[in-house]
Amino acid sequence: MEQVIVETNYFTLHTLCDGVYAVIAKPGQGAWGNAGIIDLGDELLVFDSLSTPSAGEELRRQAESLTGKKVKYVINSHYHGDHVFGNQIFSDTTIISTYVTERLCKEKNKIEDYEKEEQDMKHYLLQLKNQIDSTEDTVIKASLINQYQEMSKVLDDLSRLQIVLPSMLFEERLTITGSDRTVEFYCLGGGHSPSDTLMYLPKEKIAFMGDLATEDLHVPIYNPEEFLTILKRVKQIDINIIVPGHGNVADLTLCDTLIDYLSFMIQRAKEALQRKLSLEDFISEFDLPKKYREWKGVNGIKANLTTIYTYLQKS
Repeated sequence: MEQVIVETNYFTLHTLCDGVYAVIAKPGQGAWGNAGIIDLGDELLVFDSLSTPSAGEELRRQAESLTGKKVKYVINSHYHGDHVFGNQIFSDTTIISTYVTERLCKEKNKIEDYEKEEQDMKHYLLQLKNQIDSTEDTVIKASLINQYQEMSKVLDDLSRLQIVLPSMLFEERLTITGSDRTVEFYCLGGGHSPSDTLMYLPKEKIAFMGDLATEDLHVPIYNPEEFLTILKRVKQIDINIIVPGHGNVADLTLCDTLIDYLSFMIQRAKEALQRKLSLEDFISEFDLPKKYREWKGVNGIKANLTTIYTYLQKS
């Protein structure tokens, strides 16, 4: 049974079962994405390292003080900063990812000029502030405020941020066996990013999903059809508990929700293309179903509609 055992400035720590903990980010405080702590028996494994070195430090401190053991492995579910910018706190451990995620971390996350990066981030924050001030949509405004708060925390840590790359790489599947439990890593393709890894605990029937599963969020889409295929494959796995990349601990019904969401948008985009609607007309006449109206996202559903329409137009 899930139980909150620790509350920090960055996240709450939940016990899922003996030795398995979900790290649930507090909005706007610098963790941004969720993480996981797994007691393998003699050492620990951490799933995702959070969005800032400060949050990563707290993650490691809590993991090791809670168990009295040292972190040996860290897994990066994908390359996005809110899941890997805490890597430097674990630079003495074995950081694991797919080959593609490692390459994207190297290409997309590199910081060559910290002064320019700082100026760019300040400019972006100013743009966000202007959007917050001018937006009347309450859900979009709340999403923009959260984005502003999270990016501000990244800016606060920018001067000490170092990009530390994964050092142990795999393609599609990796198993790590400790003295107490086994964990399995699967990359079933690229749905949210070009390469998304989930972690499965077969004995406990728990899955840490990264951003393949999120709660009430218009999560950015990389490949809509592959995203849908991945979620359908996940549904075939014996899972009782899901830890999403953003949001609260859930079960497999969260995958059903996201399958419905993706299927709905894909169908609407196909209909628009059949009618030869332009992208602008497709978005302007799109009627957002009530069940998605409270979902967060700085662009609402529009960015995902654009991605799906463009993807289908090219295919």
